[in-house]
Amino acid sequence: MFTSTLLPPKTALPSDLFGAIADLKHELNAVILAHYYQDDDIQDLADYLGDSLGLSQQAARTDSDVIVFAGVHFMAETAKILNPNKLVLLPDLAAGCSLADSCPPDAFAAFKAKYPDHLVISYINCTADIKAMSDIICTSANAVKIVNQIPADQPIIFAPDRNLGRYVMAQTGRDMVLWQGSCIVHETFSEKKLVQLQIQHPEAEAIAHPECEPAVLRHANYVGSTTALLNYIQSSASQSFIVATEPGIIHQMEKVAPHKRFIPAPPVNNCACNECPYMRLNTLEKLYLCMKHRTPEITLPKATQQAALKPIQRMLEMSK
Repeated sequence: MFTSTLLPPKTALPSDLFGAIADLKHELNAVILAHYYQDDDIQDLADYLGDSLGLSQQAARTDSDVIVFAGVHFMAETAKILNPNKLVLLPDLAAGCSLADSCPPDAFAAFKAKYPDHLVISYINCTADIKAMSDIICTSANAVKIVNQIPADQPIIFAPDRNLGRYVMAQTGRDMVLWQGSCIVHETFSEKKLVQLQIQHPEAEAIAHPECEPAVLRHANYVGSTTALLNYIQSSASQSFIVATEPGIIHQMEKVAPHKRFIPAPPVNNCACNECPYMRLNTLEKLYLCMKHRTPEITLPKATQQAALKPIQRMLEMSK
């Protein structure tokens, strides 16, 4: 668990945060990378907005001196691994990930030891320590493509997301040993309420992220990564969609297809559980403060960085 970053008590915030952030970006020669699940304001000011694969590719090629990562901790860690000599900032260190937390390094090391002949493919939603124990990293956008490149006789451990693992197994026909991790957001969608929504809106297509449980995926007209979902709603002839992923992406969907309707899939309870509580810890104010004070900074042991870099590089090569 990460300790939340507290705002300096005497820091005065400027009236124009957008302008102040632009000035700091120029002063620091910084790039702002943001995930689709961030608040709308952060999405709108980001230099690059994307899913985990796109953000990794952008982090690998940036020539900026400072990377400000508006996302969660494992994403900023990935940027640091790819840029060991650059300053990488995260607005709030408490912006972790339930999926990454579900795979403790010691427990995973013991699990891996039971299958010494298995290749380890880990979803990018994991800590740097897990990446360092992996052979290849993948994202939801390229997991099927990567598994299809592995020889059929090579056994595979897939970690940490069991739902993405099940989906990849179904798409590839490969049998894999799955670590039993999951995302609290994508597991909260209710199959019963989704079906009720489909009855209420028979014209709407249901689209879902593969981190959702199989019971939800089987009702989806289309399953894909966040970017794939964004692309799909633009190419589909449908005019309305039920969206089973973190609703932050709907801001971009409404921007690229303003004439279409987007209905967030409901969680099991009457709550905002379909919003990632970690992603939403980052705010415009914290983004400004982290750039102004150049903290909190992401740091990693050199050995971990070097070990984790190899499987990330393999992913980037296999994704071309």
